[in-house]
Amino acid sequence: KKILIIQNDVLNEDHFNMTDGGSVKVILFALGANLAIGIAKFIGWAFSGSASLLAEGVHSIADCSNQALLLFGGKAAKKAPTATHPLGYGRESFFWSFVVSLVLFSMGGLFSIYEGIHKLSSKDHLDSIWIGFVVLGVAILFEGIAFNACLKEIKAQNPYGSLLEWYKKSTSPELLTIFTEDAAALMGLVFAAVCLAIAYFTGDPVWDAIGSIGIGVLLVLTAFFLARETKSLLIGESPAQSLEPEIDKIVRAVIPGSRIIRYIAQQTGSFEIMVCYKILRGEITDAAKLVESINEIETQVRAKFPQVHWQFVEPDDKV
Repeated sequence: KKILIIQNDVLNEDHFNMTDGGSVKVILFALGANLAIGIAKFIGWAFSGSASLLAEGVHSIADCSNQALLLFGGKAAKKAPTATHPLGYGRESFFWSFVVSLVLFSMGGLFSIYEGIHKLSSKDHLDSIWIGFVVLGVAILFEGIAFNACLKEIKAQNPYGSLLEWYKKSTSPELLTIFTEDAAALMGLVFAAVCLAIAYFTGDPVWDAIGSIGIGVLLVLTAFFLARETKSLLIGESPAQSLEPEIDKIVRAVIPGSRIIRYIAQQTGSFEIMVCYKILRGEITDAAKLVESINEIETQVRAKFPQVHWQFVEPDDKV
């Protein structure tokens, strides 16, 4: 992930002034949909004995667990700073998103692969297979609705235009996780339906087992990509869009002859940024006046970019 330097004269502030309300709504929507879909899948599995449906049912339960973890992480991230954690708990959301990837890998992916391999050896007969098709059809419908709601929220928070660019540079682990899970769920449902159809028309239950293994592999890959993205945020990542050009304008306007000579920024939470910058002293020689000017710079930066929770400004005479 790289810092995107904005060269336009005016930076779109709306993308820096986001709140997590939309992400919470998407999580709750996905949680409700996955809970209902998961129950339906297990009912379908109970009647048909389909390994693909069982794998999809476990997938939905894993998703529900993950969404509960995301809600917990989002709440924990809002705790006030303490002496032990002076920069707050914003990274809690990054940590719990990483845990989600582990749950998706173990509970969803590995179990589905195991169940598929077990079905390959047993070759159990499939019963009432039409129930499986009905359940998968309903699941695809509801999962599609949930995915569409997620895409709408992404569009509201996406300054890049490209969905791929957003995925690479997003600093909202909650929305990133829901998008990844929903996309994987839709692909898994379609794959399960195809394998179940082949098993029905050929009369060979091996295809149902292949469907379960395929879903497991899909979940393992999904968990890998999700873990990679959230690991980058956990380690410490620059904001996807650089605030430096706009902050530099403020510095130059407040202190004649000044400018930013060193700038560092880090994402300390989904909607929290820390910026540290060294500036030239400029034409101000009085220490008290310089302190007053720096305070004014910080005030203007906070007003323009509410996501900047932490600022550290140092004046210097040398570049």
